[in-house]
Amino acid sequence: MRTDSPPTASPQGPRKASPQTIAIWTVVALVCAAGWSVLALSRGEEVSAVWMVAAALGSYAIAYRFYSKFIAYKVLKVDKTRATPAERLDNGIDFHPTDRRVLLGHHFAAIAGAGPLVGPVLAAQMGYLPGTIWIIVGVIFAGAVQDMVVLFFSTRRDGRSLGQMAREEIGPFGGAAALLAAFAIMIILLGVLALVIVNALAQSPWGTFSIAMTIPIALLMGFYLRVLRPGRVSEVSLIGVALLLLALVAGRWVAESSWADTFTLAPSTLVIWLVAYGFIASILPVWMLLAPRDYLSTFMKIGTIALLAIGVIVSMPTLKMDPVTDFATRGDGPVFAGSLFPFVFITIACGALSGFHSLISSGTTPKMIQKETQVRMIGYGSMLMESSVAVMALIAASIIDPGLYFAMNAPAGVIGDTVQNASQVVGSWGYQISPEDLAAAAKNVEEASLLSRTGGAPTLAIGVSEIFSEVTGGSLRAFWYHFAIMFEALFILTALDAGTRVGRFMLQDTLGNLYKPFKNVSWKPGLVITSGIVCGLWGYFLWVGVHEPLGGINQLFPIFGISNQLLAAVALAVCTTLLVKSGRLKWAWITGIPLVWDATVTLTASWQKVFSSDPRVGFFKQRSVYQDGIDRGELIAPAKSMDDMHTIVTNSTVDGALTAALALLIVIVIADATRVCIRHVRRPALSTLSESPYVESKIVAPAGLIPTKEEKEEARDAVGAAPGG
Repeated sequence: MRTDSPPTASPQGPRKASPQTIAIWTVVALVCAAGWSVLALSRGEEVSAVWMVAAALGSYAIAYRFYSKFIAYKVLKVDKTRATPAERLDNGIDFHPTDRRVLLGHHFAAIAGAGPLVGPVLAAQMGYLPGTIWIIVGVIFAGAVQDMVVLFFSTRRDGRSLGQMAREEIGPFGGAAALLAAFAIMIILLGVLALVIVNALAQSPWGTFSIAMTIPIALLMGFYLRVLRPGRVSEVSLIGVALLLLALVAGRWVAESSWADTFTLAPSTLVIWLVAYGFIASILPVWMLLAPRDYLSTFMKIGTIALLAIGVIVSMPTLKMDPVTDFATRGDGPVFAGSLFPFVFITIACGALSGFHSLISSGTTPKMIQKETQVRMIGYGSMLMESSVAVMALIAASIIDPGLYFAMNAPAGVIGDTVQNASQVVGSWGYQISPEDLAAAAKNVEEASLLSRTGGAPTLAIGVSEIFSEVTGGSLRAFWYHFAIMFEALFILTALDAGTRVGRFMLQDTLGNLYKPFKNVSWKPGLVITSGIVCGLWGYFLWVGVHEPLGGINQLFPIFGISNQLLAAVALAVCTTLLVKSGRLKWAWITGIPLVWDATVTLTASWQKVFSSDPRVGFFKQRSVYQDGIDRGELIAPAKSMDDMHTIVTNSTVDGALTAALALLIVIVIADATRVCIRHVRRPALSTLSESPYVESKIVAPAGLIPTKEEKEEARDAVGAAPGG
């Protein structure tokens, strides 16, 4: 075993905290503790959503300040003098040193897709308390840790993909399983992400126009930074935000004009456009479209979430959902079937722990990061930002009337298609809402109906409109509802384009083991071929989801959650192995404990989805029920034809087989990683690391958003030492 860089201590040695600092962090801790106490101890009385915001923000601040710094400088020993792949391998296509502010925007936009918006909304079926605990505790000790550690180790290995790192560090057998599992899971995740976009944009000219306009705006920003005014991040930010706001306003004008029909697209048409966009975004240079578009959308994402938090503090809405509902123990919820354990931890993936993030952290980001010291802000910090999105989504779902929540999220086959029938069925679950209230809720947001608007996005939009209209007035409720729908689509699309590019990297890494030119991720024939394959594969899942009789989200979101958390198990297994092999055995618990928890939860869920005798839970039991119906010549709701029955049988079979296969692959990866770790502990001389050789960095850049006094002085010295300086 070897190490290629000198040991690096924290850039800031031990310093005594000032009384002012101690006072500030004491206040933060007290506010955080108060928030948690109110949420956990309330029994029957009204609880303000402000306490959830206080618990979340206080926990995030403490975790970032202390835990992430400990991991970055004590465990990983990030080295600001070491050149990153972006600096050493800069080719202007995939490897490109990118300003930390732009890269933070890109990374956050890439990881923050459907999960933090949809998962918490669906999980609100179990009550607000289980989801809140998992989102906040999970991100601090698992999700953000995974993202930062994967980003660090990938940066040390020329931006290698997660699967390739597994192959090199664990071995051919476990590595091959990891490569196959990671790629298959990536395809499933992209298909479901795209499905949420289709559901949000279908028949919505406002949303479709506004989203489409972000593409030329991003291209303008890319050329502005690259050609017209290099390095002028502030200028291009102002231009981009102004044009984005114009696109948002113009979207409503288009929706009310003769152009509305042009931008009113059917789901099948949107599938074709999304596949085409994913292909183009994957092959264009990263500076041209991907990075500026993600940076641009981040302004809207962060701005909207910040405004939501402010809106909650100002309007102080009450959490109307129960802390823990009866569905949590019975497991017969109408939104998704299954008990609290393990399905809350599967439904809420992004926002707490997400394997998808490890693909971004070992995909585009390590090829663009300027300094190793930035992994803390970009890896850990971005994940905390995403977790705050999940908290706001859970609040939005929990402040609306529970009767409306269940009427919106239960399938039409369960509650029917009339407000009278829906009111009666929801009332039988213990949540009263009148037909008149259901009709009024739809009228208030200028929708024909809100019944069975599954997928989470419409429910979140209702919650967002509720919060904003409390501040701005009820007359704008419809505007805020449609704004939120468009916001969600923009949120998710940025994860789709970055994910497609990462999928291309993964496939190139894999094929490069068979044909070496594919190893060069910027080899043009290779990137075109692999981009086409990746888009075609996730396009298949998207097409299936759009035409799924049981509802694409209802059928695919469970496998989305399981796949995501299985991928997180691969990432945590690779991280734990690398910590052990690189001489950090005493710190292996940092990723080892989250690995044990994630594997336990996800493999339990996989077992139930494959072998459960409840047709609402088990894929194969569901297949059997519908196959028996076909044999009897009987239609089973919600199928409306025998073609629908056959489609359900086929999709249930595919979903069950995929779940079983992926679970088996992950067991192989974890077992092989355990073997490698034990062997290293016993005979460390047999271990090797594929870490790239140390090269001194010439780039001077801050570690965080705001440069410290020392970093400002270092930057001035660098300018003075430059030729002509």
